[in-house]
Amino acid sequence: MFDFLIVGAGFAGSVLAERLASVGNQKILIIDQRDHIAGNAYDYFNKDGILIHKYGPHIFHTNAKKVFDYLSQFTTWRPYEHRVLASVDGQLVPIPINLNTINKLYGLQLNCYQLEAFFETKAEKIERVKTSEDVVVSKVGRELYEKFFKGYTRKQWDLDPSELDASVTARVPTRTNKDDRYFTDTYQAMPLYGYTRMFQRMLSHPNIKIMLNTDYRRSLT
Repeated sequence: MFDFLIVGAGFAGSVLAERLASVGNQKILIIDQRDHIAGNAYDYFNKDGILIHKYGPHIFHTNAKKVFDYLSQFTTWRPYEHRVLASVDGQLVPIPINLNTINKLYGLQLNCYQLEAFFETKAEKIERVKTSEDVVVSKVGRELYEKFFKGYTRKQWDLDPSELDASVTARVPTRTNKDDRYFTDTYQAMPLYGYTRMFQRMLSHPNIKIMLNTDYRRSLT
């Protein structure tokens, strides 16, 4: 009855199913052990009409026009650029750390060139950057590491940054300009009616059958 069985109705499984069905004219059975499609990007409207991201917020951003154009077949977009304020020393300041962050936090009036020099005076020389703590301390010093990264990282990962690989905090930039966006990708937006609606349209091809509440191990017996 089917040409392919795909396990998991998240991004990878759903895109693969849609491409095989639409481009390859293949018949697809896609199964998921959860009671919904969209994987961890699953969202729904509650009784008050508020869109809830069940597994935590998912923010779409990419530099790939090909990816954005592909998903645009299945959703219209709501423009959205993520901006974050951190509560530090009784003040709300932008994170990732930027020029406004430092000027407000320390009562300074630095320009971007002076901020580079400021970071250089704070940074600690580390021969081999191995941990998330190393990444931050080697860029902006221990004081800013303590104020912005240590506590949050422990809360987020239940681990001290010194126990985490360098790649974790390396994803968070440090800026010398006033750009207060969390991401700088070319395409930043949110599906207008939510991710789940986008996945529903992606998987609506007549060659695709969906089975939920299905463990792939049982389906093979």
